[in-house]
Amino acid sequence: MSWLKERQTMKLSRFIFGFVLSGLILTMSVMSLSAPASAGVSVGISVGVAPPPIPVYQQPICPGPGYLWTPGYWAWNEDGGYYWVPGTWVVAPVGMLWTPGYWGFEYGHYGWHAGYWGPHVGFYGGVNYGFGYGGVGFEGGEWRGRSFFYNRAVLNVNVGVVRNVYSRNVFVNNVHVSYNGPGGVLVRPSREEERWEHEPHRMALEEQRHHEFEAGRNREFFASANHGHPGIAATGRPGEFHGGHLDHASDRGEMRGNRGFNHGNDRHVDDRHFDDRHVDSRRSNDRHEDRHDRHADRPEPRTEHHEQPKHGRDR
Repeated sequence: MSWLKERQTMKLSRFIFGFVLSGLILTMSVMSLSAPASAGVSVGISVGVAPPPIPVYQQPICPGPGYLWTPGYWAWNEDGGYYWVPGTWVVAPVGMLWTPGYWGFEYGHYGWHAGYWGPHVGFYGGVNYGFGYGGVGFEGGEWRGRSFFYNRAVLNVNVGVVRNVYSRNVFVNNVHVSYNGPGGVLVRPSREEERWEHEPHRMALEEQRHHEFEAGRNREFFASANHGHPGIAATGRPGEFHGGHLDHASDRGEMRGNRGFNHGNDRHVDDRHFDDRHVDSRRSNDRHEDRHDRHADRPEPRTEHHEQPKHGRDR
């Protein structure tokens, strides 16, 4: 009879183990589905080679009120490698700002951290995407209630079409490497940026995903074909790869016209001094109204201050 009891005990133990294991698997599945999206935290693509530098280009004029600039970036295709997704104007969800995605070097590979919409601009690797995205935060505009106000010193806005404008000069970041890590931009997220990563986020809009998909179908956007200088670097609207609202990348490391950032020197940085000096002053000037001529057809040139990176801030 002892062998019978031992057999029954083994069956009972197996049943309890199976029940507990199933419960753990179910719990983990529910948690993964119910957890709020923390976009930009997880890495969905891992590549063994670094992306090309951010190309220099001008920004198409803003189509109208409510549009927010989403900068261009290098995406990855397993068949063709890196390809350029042109910067474009997107109708923004009210009250939300765009945090660009970025490439980060970790454990021997370059991983892509996806961009997202949220109430604050979070960490995007310190990468200088230009047009207000100088490596930290966004200096191109701000929400005031349900209306978005544009900084004419940074963004290409026609005040005859867009009335909610102001003018505030910003410092220029001369670094145009496109990834975070050794050999690229060496910065870490601030406490605020770490906190903002846990805010409710919204992933890229359908038109943004379609924009990237269509770019990936055009061989001219691949770095292997354009050598880092895409024929179309920016568009007036998502997916608008033909027509008059386009801009082409420059073959030289200098600015064409008065829009965007001057990338004359390819330097690497390990701090954010160029943004920290004016972040606090930005708050004191938040309500600075535009005093320029409302009948001007185009915005005035932005004042650019070219300064050498310093190493005065310890993250």
